[in-house]
Amino acid sequence: MHSLHNIKTFQHCRWHGFESTAKLEQAALAEILSTAQQAINERGEFHIVLAGGTTPKRIYESLRRAKATWNSWHVYYGDERCLPCDHPDRNSLMASLAWLNHVAIPAAQIHTIPAEQGVNIAAEKYAHVVNKVKTFDLVLLGLGEDGHTASLFPLHAAGDFTDAPSTLTVLDAPKPPPQRISLSAHRLSETRQVMFIVTGKSKAQAVQKWRSGLPIPAATIVPENGVDIYIEETLLEPT
Repeated sequence: MHSLHNIKTFQHCRWHGFESTAKLEQAALAEILSTAQQAINERGEFHIVLAGGTTPKRIYESLRRAKATWNSWHVYYGDERCLPCDHPDRNSLMASLAWLNHVAIPAAQIHTIPAEQGVNIAAEKYAHVVNKVKTFDLVLLGLGEDGHTASLFPLHAAGDFTDAPSTLTVLDAPKPPPQRISLSAHRLSETRQVMFIVTGKSKAQAVQKWRSGLPIPAATIVPENGVDIYIEETLLEPT
């Protein structure tokens, strides 16, 4: 693993390059479990925000086989699509099938976004949920080809100011479905640790923009402790 530092953006970024997706996933899995155990040892509980996507799904599938103090885990989502609960494109359904249905996290500690109720109701209800947590322990995020993260898209409000609401409604996402709920950049930054998981050649241009200091949505996540970016080494090479 190689660590590089990007000092051009407003974030403090720690870039961790891996020679294969498999090694990246193994390292991410180990870090999630280690962070969880540390939080439980220090504070008695672990609050994690989940990302959607293919690579996170494989990490979740590995988590279901892991040993952990599951009854101390509290699970949240960074964003959700406004679709029926059983729709295959729901982040909550993916995480449930891959992992959460198979471990002993109490149901009351798994906080899905009620996006099937429509953007306004869902945003209001979920804000009440996440506002009960002052600081998350770990936020998992991905990176889109356009530089988006969670459902914070280019040319859309990111909610990256200090009095931004905890949740944002998205009515015209550039990829379907158009209606989504997202935690704001400010709320996603209220965490002890952020882990971006970035794989796939299609992300190369977004990564270059990010490392050049251009204002992509992923750069609006600015926790005090900086962000860790787990990424395939090939994406760190100039194109």
